[in-house]
Amino acid sequence: MSLKEKLTEDLKAAMRARDEARLRTIRALRAALMEREIAERKGGEATLTPEQELEVLQKEAKRRREAIEQFRAAGREDLVQKEEEELKIIEEYLPRQLSDDEIRAVLEEIIEAVGARSVRDMGRVMKEAMARMRGQADGRRVSELARELLSQREAAS
Repeated sequence: MSLKEKLTEDLKAAMRARDEARLRTIRALRAALMEREIAERKGGEATLTPEQELEVLQKEAKRRREAIEQFRAAGREDLVQKEEEELKIIEEYLPRQLSDDEIRAVLEEIIEAVGARSVRDMGRVMKEAMARMRGQADGRRVSELARELLSQREAAS
């Protein structure tokens, strides 16, 4: 079952259950997918690849995380709660995220493979890391952990 079909089924279930938060979030996801589909269309019909669908979901999740930070800074806990609720629903459709320990293990492997010695090699490490962990880890978190590991390596030598 494609993501679009799953969202349609879940939309129907949310309507029956009168789950407003789920309904609102699924409608937003469907709209974002449709928008991306239209953007990809060149003359005829266009269907999104699973990778493109994943990108849309990640973009929507990132949008919610950023909104949560901004609302928290503004002291709007009511809106923080709403965005957190939506983020939780979006995360149900995303693949399982790697833990910090799993990310560190992959980064250690990459650092060895590319021969990175300091933070100056961050670009090469991140390029390989994001290619391997796309969709499984937040880029910002991968970057933080890579910088930490490279700093430790630099200090040790």
